[in-house]
Amino acid sequence: MFENLSERLGGVFDRLTKQGALSEDDVKTALREVRVALLEADVSLPVARDFTKAVQKKATGAAVTKSVTPGQQVVKIVHDELVQVLAGDDPNPGALKIDTIPAPILMVGLQGSGKTTTTAKLAKRLTEKNGKRVLMASLDTNRPAAMEQLAILGNQIGVDTLPIVKGESAVQIAKRAKQQATLAGYDVYLLDTAGRLSIDEELMTQVEQVRDVANPRETLLVVDGLTGQDAVHTAENFDQRIGISGVVLTRMDGDGRGGAALSMRAVTGKPIKFVGLGEKVDALEEFHPSRVAGRILGMGDIVSLVEKAQETLEAEQAERMMKRFQKGQFNMNDLKNQLEQMMKMGGMEGVMGMMPGMGKYKKQVDAAGLDDKVLKRQIALIQSMTKKERANPQLLQASRKKRIAAGAGMEVSELNKLLKMHRQMADMMKKMGKMGKKGMLKNLGGMFGGKQPSEAEIAAAQQKLGSMPGGMPGLGGGGLPPGLSGFGKKK
Repeated sequence: MFENLSERLGGVFDRLTKQGALSEDDVKTALREVRVALLEADVSLPVARDFTKAVQKKATGAAVTKSVTPGQQVVKIVHDELVQVLAGDDPNPGALKIDTIPAPILMVGLQGSGKTTTTAKLAKRLTEKNGKRVLMASLDTNRPAAMEQLAILGNQIGVDTLPIVKGESAVQIAKRAKQQATLAGYDVYLLDTAGRLSIDEELMTQVEQVRDVANPRETLLVVDGLTGQDAVHTAENFDQRIGISGVVLTRMDGDGRGGAALSMRAVTGKPIKFVGLGEKVDALEEFHPSRVAGRILGMGDIVSLVEKAQETLEAEQAERMMKRFQKGQFNMNDLKNQLEQMMKMGGMEGVMGMMPGMGKYKKQVDAAGLDDKVLKRQIALIQSMTKKERANPQLLQASRKKRIAAGAGMEVSELNKLLKMHRQMADMMKKMGKMGKKGMLKNLGGMFGGKQPSEAEIAAAQQKLGSMPGGMPGLGGGGLPPGLSGFGKKK
């Protein structure tokens, strides 16, 4: 979503940080380029103008231009200002008010924004991560099979849905949902309202009536992140008429320009609480302004990286793997586990997006043809080996290599690259095993010539690692396995 903006800003700040000293004119020139980059990313003109003014005011003082590292000081000011734009004064924008039982949450938005799917995603999140007992109810009496869609999603995620009674109005369904949630002891009930292709009087009147009946603790507006500034106008209209408490941006994994996310908070004053990153029912993430700002500026997102590892790797498995690594043991089965772990964490692109300093290499990676197919091919080669060969790769001589490559439908040269990568990773694992968690995290940025994570990021990531006794083995000791560059497109 933020690739083009990140690339443009990266170029501006690279030039700034390479200069030994900065004049106020240097800062002004750079900020003009920043403003153009924001406008090209579909950020609204007033927000882009206010943003660059605020940065210029803080960045042109003697404390910055005369400092030892003026370029980095400017980058930090831009980062802090980005966080301010995305978060406002709310320290925890993603928190939901669930302070009454049952707590009603009203889901509103236009048709096609992904409201019903988002309702199911939020229900799954509240159930699994917050331990809440959730009831979902569809109030969409207009769209064919809308109620059935929510019921099917409820079955998929194991969350109860209100039984469908044909002929009821949206207000009647809302009353029945409130009664059912109260009598059956649910913690939260989600009301999925009807949408329209555009805002009209009938839609707003219906949502107002439902709001008055339910008296929701949260009214979440679901908007499509690909619609750009239209999403901001939709949020303004709903807030003026209905009153919203937060926004959920969907399709943030798409190729939109990201301007809606940057403008939304500044224009509406309402926090972005969650972002949808795909069609799967678990593809909903809490919106963390500081992490998003870090990704936009190519600083990576170590904490999210650790969280993903934590979600996809069992503690016992992590413990076993780390013990092996500390002893210098790393065979083909271990490498296969690493590659599969990377696939679970969002594949190569997902992990790279959170690695410090890796954003600038995206073009090279794309040009080399490095994608998730590479990981699948490597796994296929390992699966073509016998148990004995996986446990002891030193056995692999010429005849065995030919058999393995043929079994996976590949060339021996690709197997040789895999074996070289295994040797490099085995050496790295020994070093990482001796470093401990803090050293491992500190090493993440420097490995790739990127920015080292800050002490605060390391501390936050260490805290997340608390329940993972083995640290973060799923990352191959620090992200992309070395030697991967040899696995690109065939020449």
